[in-house]
Amino acid sequence: MQLRRSAAILAATFALSVNAWAQQVIAKAASPGQVLDVEVQIENGGKLGYAVKRKGKQVIGLSRLGFNLANAPKLDGGFSLLKQSATLHDSTWEQPWGERQFVRNHYRELRVEVEQKNRGNRRLAIVFRIYDDGIGFRYEFPDQPQLRDTEIIDELTEFAVAQKGTAWWIPAGELPGLEEEIRTSPLSEIGTANTPLTVRLDDGTHIAFHEAALVDYASMWLRKVDGQKLRAQLVASPNGPAVVRHGAFTTPWRTMQIADNAAGLYMSDLVLNLNEPNKLGDVSWVKPSKFVGVWWEMHLQSGTWNAGPKHAANNANTRRFIDFAAKYGFRGVLVEGWNKGWESDWGHGGADFSFTESYPDFDLPGLAAYAKTKGVRLIGHHETGGNLPAYEKQMDAAYQLYAKHGVDSVKSGYVHEAGSMQFMGEDGKLRYGHYDSQLGVRHFLKAVTEAAKYRIAVDTHEPVKDTGLRRTYPNWVSREGARGVEYNAWGNPPNAVDHEAKLVFTRMLSGPMDYTPGVLSLVGAEGKVFNSTQAKQLANFVVIYSPIAMAADLPENYEKYAAAFKFIRDVPTDWADTRVLDGAVGEYATIARKDRNSQDWYVGAVTDGEKRALALPLTFLDAGKTYVAEIYRDGDAADYRSERRFDLVVEKRNVTAKDVLQLQLAPGGGQAIRFSPAR
Repeated sequence: MQLRRSAAILAATFALSVNAWAQQVIAKAASPGQVLDVEVQIENGGKLGYAVKRKGKQVIGLSRLGFNLANAPKLDGGFSLLKQSATLHDSTWEQPWGERQFVRNHYRELRVEVEQKNRGNRRLAIVFRIYDDGIGFRYEFPDQPQLRDTEIIDELTEFAVAQKGTAWWIPAGELPGLEEEIRTSPLSEIGTANTPLTVRLDDGTHIAFHEAALVDYASMWLRKVDGQKLRAQLVASPNGPAVVRHGAFTTPWRTMQIADNAAGLYMSDLVLNLNEPNKLGDVSWVKPSKFVGVWWEMHLQSGTWNAGPKHAANNANTRRFIDFAAKYGFRGVLVEGWNKGWESDWGHGGADFSFTESYPDFDLPGLAAYAKTKGVRLIGHHETGGNLPAYEKQMDAAYQLYAKHGVDSVKSGYVHEAGSMQFMGEDGKLRYGHYDSQLGVRHFLKAVTEAAKYRIAVDTHEPVKDTGLRRTYPNWVSREGARGVEYNAWGNPPNAVDHEAKLVFTRMLSGPMDYTPGVLSLVGAEGKVFNSTQAKQLANFVVIYSPIAMAADLPENYEKYAAAFKFIRDVPTDWADTRVLDGAVGEYATIARKDRNSQDWYVGAVTDGEKRALALPLTFLDAGKTYVAEIYRDGDAADYRSERRFDLVVEKRNVTAKDVLQLQLAPGGGQAIRFSPAR
């Protein structure tokens, strides 16, 4: 018996020593509030990994770190610790525009430096920034003779989700511009996904996987490799390895926003904080605002981008929109289809576009001057058809032209078939590839930085995904990057009734979206009906954030529905504060925002196809003040599935911070409220 006990003790001791050797913790640190813990480990054979706990409970199991290289042995295995350090950081910075004016940046940084002794002492650093509401980590490559040039085939970065969960995601590498329908499935059943990828674990914890500061690097997709384990997949380059860099460089941050609920995900500033501060200096010329324009009629097929009898970008029609904008206080008028080249098969080439030559019936200098007399600005438009070489040849001249005529913002487009964006290869030959490859990432940032030289803001459509670069380059004011309202005009299928309630907690976690809301007519081409009530169209101006927001409907429809139109005229696009009051992914969302230029608050609430009653505590209002609540709500019988979708009730009442409003949302409905201090 004693021999058996001794043998058991010896076996247990041996097992413990093997496990300690197989998974040695080389560094660990916790977030400032001790909410999240990160451990970095070296496994058997010197492989690197990390793990994450939240409130003492595992959320990310041991996950691999490293790279496969094209020009050298892989950075995987044989690692030993050189040094590690942890430092605390706490600061607050001011946004020139945004969802809140002041942003706190409070984290503990864990820096781990390792080397591969069997590979000529190649070095690598992994830096973690650990916040109470999430984690970002990146790799830092030092300048070293053993690896002067780095050619990365793929990352070995993993995210081993410790619990079962439900995922909301879009497939990667399919439609350009991230315009796939948002899917819902068990995490274990997803395919290759773009990010943000949002997951609700079985215990209710929410995680959003994304990246921050995507600069001169391939975009990261996530593919399921085993059970609940996700692995980074870098977008392939048309020129060879996914990423090619020389000398010292850092990768983008790999991010995980982690919260108790969906609202907590949206309230995180993690992605924004992981970007570098403003590099442009004075950006007072970037003007958050609302605009109207020559756009929706083309989607309704009553006008055309190309020249001809239905050409929409003509002088008379543009003046009509300028007059409308001036009458109702809109700063800008977007005009699409003004330039030559739309007659070609532009979505499959774009080589015929001119970005400096107008059609004969569009007088750019004259219309810009006319708009100026009305206190209105033209908003430029550059559709490239995904032909980057053709666009880059004309880019400087195009920006010069706009700057000359006071056009201080431009909407750019990159319509093309998936994987067919055109690049110029190093050999001078045309190459085709993904818009979010390293070459595509370089182009999008070049378009923004070149525009900044002329004090022009950029709103990118069919874009590379947002990774918070608006902090570094504040003239990158918005982008599309998901299904917009135009899918309700001609989409098959149109946007689902739960689309906005999904967008809030998926796409909107990355940054502003030019969603083009506010179609009060609720009808698209050939009589297609929106899955929405009128009240929801108003709420979208608050719920779907963009510093430049298009009121997308036709002028005659706004004048037809004047009561609803008043909210669109009133609602601002720049905020001092934002509070996500409640929400569930794909079900509903309630958001309150405070105007940066007044003491007014605005609330937007949207639901899916279910009728909902939601409590709205007004604790965000200043205590001791009385406010006038101007309420735009669904009628008692409103329903997106019938003509009752137009039922809108506008009412006023006095409220204080002690009150609780009861929101009644119709199926497919919403509610919009303006709170103004009582005079």
